Amino acid sequence: MLIIVEGQDATGKDTQANLIKEYFEKQGKEVVHYSESGTESKNPFVSGIANLNYKNDYGIDKKTRVLLYLVNRYEQWKSLAEPALKKGKVVVITRSWFSTLVYEGYGTGVSRSFIARIHRELMPQQYFKPDKYVIFTLSDEERKKRLISQGKRSEEFFKSKDAKFQAKLNRAYLEIAKKYRVATLDASGTPEEVFEKLKKLFQI
Repeated sequence: MLIIVEGQDATGKDTQANLIKEYFEKQGKEVVHYSESGTESKNPFVSGIANLNYKNDYGIDKKTRVLLYLVNRYEQWKSLAEPALKKGKVVVITRSWFSTLVYEGYGTGVSRSFIARIHRELMPQQYFKPDKYVIFTLSDEERKKRLISQGKRSEEFFKSKDAKFQAKLNRAYLEIAKKYRVATLDASGTPEEVFEKLKKLFQI
């Protein structure tokens, strides 16, 4: 089973992904979970690219950054997701190509058709057809509170952007959810409350 959890910064994606992992493990299933961001990866190649993309802009060209995201996405799919799925394991991925489409396409102005095309050419069809897919949403006010409480606004490139930019990303996610027919879920509330809503949505 392939599960993808998407959403803007501070919507609780990793928290919910970990709860999903624990939920299936209690049922005796083997679960592989990773974030496409790569910031917490134990693979030095993946984490090195993630540091280039997320810690600050380093003057990197926007399209170069898109390509770097894709390299990490493909590498982690081939090394983690694909082998696990072939063995019948549950794979939970935090973020997807939608993140690149939103942040670099809608956010910084890279051609959305370019982003879609290179992903379609490189990533396998299975990647685009997960068994469960959700985009978490939050109000601009609640997301701002969470970002401040994380204390990491200065560490990551996009988290440091102003409220106007963050609102643009929020609208983009809603537009993408409608265009690609992906369910959205209000991520406000405690992690436990959100997970209960998520279980109902996923029918698990």
